[in-house]
Amino acid sequence: MERIGDIAVRVTGEGPTVLFLHGIGGNSLNWRAQIDEFGRDFKAAAWDARGYGESGGAVRCFEQFADDAAAVIAALGSPAHVVGLSMGGRIALDLVRRHRSLVRSLTLANTSAGSSETASPEKVEAFLALRLKPLVEDGLTPADIAERIVEGVEGPNISPAAREALIDSHRRLHKDGYIAAMRAVTGFTAFPDFAAIDVPTLVLTASEDRVAPPAHARLMAGRIPGARFAEIEGSGHISNIEAPEAFNAALRDFLEAHG
Repeated sequence: MERIGDIAVRVTGEGPTVLFLHGIGGNSLNWRAQIDEFGRDFKAAAWDARGYGESGGAVRCFEQFADDAAAVIAALGSPAHVVGLSMGGRIALDLVRRHRSLVRSLTLANTSAGSSETASPEKVEAFLALRLKPLVEDGLTPADIAERIVEGVEGPNISPAAREALIDSHRRLHKDGYIAAMRAVTGFTAFPDFAAIDVPTLVLTASEDRVAPPAHARLMAGRIPGARFAEIEGSGHISNIEAPEAFNAALRDFLEAHG
């Protein structure tokens, strides 16, 4: 692991930088299949977001994630191809909104950032009831609720190995960092003007994603000028772990067109 300020980053390979941003229940290890694949042709980097893994502290506000990502890209070599999954996609959108010069291309995987339905008060309340309430009010740990969380994001065809990887990812969460991230992401409303995004963009979804449904991903892709849309059949929300070969193939095709 390399350290860039407070942020721990796994880096493999040489070439144009590709920065992978994990979701709210993740860490840099979630991207092992992508680091192995893309480290052959790129400088492939996956971070532990602030408050996760080996990175220090807990995030103070959502914008701090994008500022941290900007510092990482500046240190590794800019501009970078930025690949964000779920919460990582929201971070990527904030990054391109406020640090446009650092972004070579944008991949938004399994995210519905800006969708009025997925950001509705009812959806936010359900999200917090499942994840935040057990930690704050019931005194549980992320490990205690790991299997319950994975049941809500997995696809129907998930392999035992992928399911265990997702459970392990949630077991590794730091309680304080996880709580801070949940409060930051649910309180953030400064979504970008999708029509103003002027970097090559891939919107990648999965047919069995119940968290960020394909219909919302398709709508988002339609609002971003020139965006490419791809759907992974059979996968749930964490498609890079459930279907790494299909995820990598879609991403490689996009990066080779915009490398």
